[in-house]
This record gives sequence, C-alpha cells and structure tokens, in this order.
Amino acid sequence: MTKERFDIHQHITSQIIAAIESGAGDFQLPWRRAGHIARPTNISSKRPYRGVNILALWAASQTLGYSSGVWGTYRQWAETGAQVRKGEKCAYVIFYKELEFATEGDTAETETRLFARATPVFAAEQVDGFATADTTTEVQIEPIAAAEAFVTATGAVIAHGGDRAYYRPSNDSIQLPDRSAFVGTATSTPQEAYYSTLLHELTHWTAPEHRCNRTLGKRFGDDAYAMEELVAELGAAFLCADLGITAAPRLDHAQYLASWLSVLKADKKAIFAAASAASKAVAFLGT
Repeated sequence: MTKERFDIHQHITSQIIAAIESGAGDFQLPWRRAGHIARPTNISSKRPYRGVNILALWAASQTLGYSSGVWGTYRQWAETGAQVRKGEKCAYVIFYKELEFATEGDTAETETRLFARATPVFAAEQVDGFATADTTTEVQIEPIAAAEAFVTATGAVIAHGGDRAYYRPSNDSIQLPDRSAFVGTATSTPQEAYYSTLLHELTHWTAPEHRCNRTLGKRFGDDAYAMEELVAELGAAFLCADLGITAAPRLDHAQYLASWLSVLKADKKAIFAAASAASKAVAFLGT
C-alpha cells in the first residue's frame, strides 16, 4: 500500500478553517481572539515568521493553548540547550525552495520551479531548559502613539465623516467615520478599534498598480472581493501585532467570514496567496 503524500497546503488550510470555525456559534479568526497577540518568532533567527506561517502558528497556539509565541525546529531548540519533550506534537511552517530543471526538448536551457517544503516546529511550551526572556525593563512605546506615527509616515490621504470605512480608488483616499464614532469592546479600546479599522483600509490602499498591484473586487461576494478583503484583514492583523494593538472585531465580521470560508474551501492555496500579499503590503507600508 502506497503511503499518502503529506499535503502541506491542505494541512495548513484545513487548520485555518478549523480555527475559524471553532467559535461556538460566533466564528472568530485566530487573530481576533481576546487580548493582544504578537507575531510568532523563531528561536534561532529571533525574527518573526512571515506570510501564512504567522497564521499557521497563531492557529496552532490557539488550539494548543500556547502564548509564548516562540517556535523552532527540534535542532534549533537543541542548539539553545533546550530539549523538546518526548511525545510532543509538532506544528508545521512552510518554506519555498527554488530548484532548476532542464526544459523539454533538445535545448540545454533550464527553468526554475518553486517547491514547498514543510518543516516541523515546536513551541517554547513544549521544551525543557528554556526560559522566556524578561522584557519588563525594555523601553515600551505607547501603542496608539506608535500607530499614529506609522500611519502618518505612509503619506496616505485620510478623511473623516459619515458612517462607513472604505478605500476610494477614484481619488486614492481613505474614508473613516469620526474618531468619536468608534466604541470599545471587551478586549479593545475605542482608540484600538479606530486604528485596527484604519490599518485594514490602509492595506487596501496598497492595492493599486504603483504600490503592490493587486486586483480589487467589484462587488461583495465575488472571489476577487473576498480575496482582497482577506488580504486587508490579514494585513491589519499583522500590523496590529507589530504595533501592539488589540484588533477590534468588525461589525460585518460574519458576512465576510462566510465568503472567506467559501474561498478557502474551494482553493487550498488561497490562504497562502492572501497571506503572501498581506506580508508584501505590510512591507510596503514600512514595517
């Protein structure tokens, strides 16, 4: 009997779908749970993970109840002097490797293809001999001030008024309700609600060709619209994590989730494309 090949794209997509659907009657994305969540970091490089790996590790942390946000391979933990405990189950991150192949025919030309490589990783909670670094003495920047400085540095034109938040391609501007219209939730302040909404629209602002060159959908419900909204949601989540802001839930959260789930279930690589585009948007915006 032939052993079934491990499909990393399907594995991570199914993991994200399960995390989205795990809310009891009220779907919650992994990055919309209570409290601030930071980007997961690699123990060896000390750098945060990027793209879909952020979501995969957020979802794994949510499922397993981990909060350290520090991950590494078995070997990377061993190099720090720590030991992964026997019987611990891994999560997976994905990396793409370029390989060259000879083209068909008589020519000696080659072509480059990208291949996905799944790498097992473990959280700090799964190892012995590792102590989380004490950050209490580090200089902390007030999150709202950091968010204001970040938004100002982008140069985006932002207008206030009305009762809707949106990016208007015709004049390349962002429209938001007045700051006083935003209210807090059980897990976020009114200021955090304002900035998490602004960061969502700011991710949309990166879509035009002269910035990140993404396709904007025409109407609610079509695939291009759902994908762009997912990119904006992810971009805002990544930015909120980087800036130390707790993202506030959208009022129309359930409507968007239905369209996102439809896209994810129809295409196992959709979340990979959306997360990659969101990371590019965040990089463009200057983080």
